[in-house]
Amino acid sequence: MRTTSFFLLTAAVCLSISFIAIKPIGVFQNSLDIGKPKLAGSSTYNEVRKEYKLSGSGYNIWFARDEFQFLFKKISGDFTVTADFEFVGSGTDPHRKVGWMVRESLTDDAAHISAVAHGDGLTVLQWRVKKGMAMRDPEDEIFSSEKNVQTIQVERKGDEYTMRVAKKGEALQTVGSHKMPTLSAPLYVGLYICSHNPEKVEEAIVRNVQLVQAKP
Repeated sequence: MRTTSFFLLTAAVCLSISFIAIKPIGVFQNSLDIGKPKLAGSSTYNEVRKEYKLSGSGYNIWFARDEFQFLFKKISGDFTVTADFEFVGSGTDPHRKVGWMVRESLTDDAAHISAVAHGDGLTVLQWRVKKGMAMRDPEDEIFSSEKNVQTIQVERKGDEYTMRVAKKGEALQTVGSHKMPTLSAPLYVGLYICSHNPEKVEEAIVRNVQLVQAKP
């Protein structure tokens, strides 16, 4: 009888943990600190204001591994994601990052492509070609001529990813496109933030989030 009770209790605990792990945050399924940064991050959604708040640390998103806070949803097929991004405060590092991430897995060395705005206004499409490979400068990035943008969009069509950006009140402009055949579905797609400083947590507000999936 004790054995049966133990297994029933264990099953209940596991079900509870599973429920917590997949609790939606707005249109997303979960949030996680990738790469085990020194300081914990978080992601929340304000239903009244219809906005997300991301807090995150992390040494960088570059070289052969990453550290950042990730708010994501698993997606298969083509999609278009769009949002308005705003850092909170002046920040401590010009290379703090916020934007969209498309990732093959939740490991810190996963292949990925991301559309990112930096604290100093730099805007770029960047990627890791395959798992464990060091990201290269300038081979693995496309720079935007526009800086200090508000809106960032990423569109996936097959293996091709296109980044578009816009300043406040302006129309979207294409930054560039890149093919990533190493990214196979389902993919982890979402918002992210990295402080570029392991000793600091940075924050950003994300508004007008649109996540549109193409019909099969």
